[in-house]
Amino acid sequence: MLAKTYGCAVFGVSANLITIETHVGQGSKCYLVGLPDSTIKESIQRVESALKNNGFFFPRRKVIINLAPADIRKEGSAYDLPIALSILEASEQVELKGLDDYAIMGELALDGTIRPIKGALPIALEAKSRGITKLILPEENAMEAAMVEGIEVFGLSHLRETIQFIRGKIALAPTQVNVHALFHQSHDVFDVDFSQVQGQESVKRAFEIAASGGHNLIMIGPPGAGKTMLAKRLPTILPPFSLTEALEVTKIHSVAGKLMGKHSLLTHRPFRCPHHTISNAALVGGGSFPQPGEISLAHHGVLFLDELPEFNRNALEVMRQPLEDRKVFISRAKWSLEFPANFMLVASMNPCPCGYYNHPNKDCVCGPGQVQRYLNRISGPLLDRIDMHIEIVPVLFEEMSAGRAAESSEYVRNRVMEARQIQQDRFIPFPQIHSNAMMSSQQVNEFCQLDAPSQQLLSVAMDKLQLSARAFDKIRKVARTIADLARSENIQSEHIAEAITYRNLDRENWAG
Repeated sequence: MLAKTYGCAVFGVSANLITIETHVGQGSKCYLVGLPDSTIKESIQRVESALKNNGFFFPRRKVIINLAPADIRKEGSAYDLPIALSILEASEQVELKGLDDYAIMGELALDGTIRPIKGALPIALEAKSRGITKLILPEENAMEAAMVEGIEVFGLSHLRETIQFIRGKIALAPTQVNVHALFHQSHDVFDVDFSQVQGQESVKRAFEIAASGGHNLIMIGPPGAGKTMLAKRLPTILPPFSLTEALEVTKIHSVAGKLMGKHSLLTHRPFRCPHHTISNAALVGGGSFPQPGEISLAHHGVLFLDELPEFNRNALEVMRQPLEDRKVFISRAKWSLEFPANFMLVASMNPCPCGYYNHPNKDCVCGPGQVQRYLNRISGPLLDRIDMHIEIVPVLFEEMSAGRAAESSEYVRNRVMEARQIQQDRFIPFPQIHSNAMMSSQQVNEFCQLDAPSQQLLSVAMDKLQLSARAFDKIRKVARTIADLARSENIQSEHIAEAITYRNLDRENWAG
């Protein structure tokens, strides 16, 4: 007898509908076909044990299980549950009418317990797009999938419960999620705040500019100056997620398996802080079966690279194209895919190996040329793609102990949101552009026109700092953001002057 149901294969940040067909006939072997990986091949043992421990049996006849379309590679343990149900139907142990009305995914424990899976949100989106309106998933994944409107999601915890539900022996209500209420519940609640940072007012100003225009930023300063503390508070002054952005980021984290046991919807912009030993594939994505990397997990949020020179140089260089394109293209011989990677890069580093070059109170013990060699660990092309370079000096004891009330993240965020609104109005004809940092060279020429004094000031800076054409555009973009914060329609010379100060860590003059 033949039984059929549906599942989904997650590939990249989307999914493909998979038909699970099972035939039980004359013979004595079990065949699992349709390009399954080793994890799916092992599912036969898990399914057999789950069936026996719940009063059923695995047929001792010829069993053919086909995962169609057969030319798409499938991986993972999420096919256990649909395979088990189709075997029961095909071997006539249980009559499961309407089995092919469902898309079903779930990993089985040996006792029949259903374990959570990755990618529930893209699975629900794919099922809906293919006309399937009923979805059976592990209980832990039900709320995540239920955010998709127009589909009934049933969260189940055991094989026997699933069988009884499909047979109509028990009634279950589909999981309901109020996406808008969930989204607005905690999107402006943070554990940290800018008011906790004493001093560093000039650096806070730079962070406000970076957040307003979506600019990449690097901090350079001695240990203990507050670089990491400031970076962790950057998400608190960024504009809140839109619901579309929240769903997009949630889908990426769902595919990567980062939502299991957590809330079904991400309401805060992500802050990713990978260790400097990270590999190329873990940073940008990929692998034998492609997974999103840290730069995609930081989509619409912040990627913080602490101690930048300690990262593998090759890992840093592969970020150069995503920083420009805001997406990652991964191509292999048999497939290619695209991961979104629209993130703010925030990096920090010491000025030298000992950490005290240019320190106001401590002497640097690095030998001649060591400072330059240390800075040379970061390539010029990568540094050129970072809009703002900030030097941080330690906060004096008197300033730390003064106990002055610092400005909270809420007040800074309000100014940032006003500047972002100005940019949104400006870029209405360009739906793909959301901030000043995303402008193309043509748009920079259109929206960042300079008067004669500003042009002269920038010309002198370009010559003195030996800046590239890309840096020329970066300065104008930052100046445009500074003007937006000042609610100025035109870029003034003081805006250009401030923007130039955020390029004063370029290699040619900083360690000279």
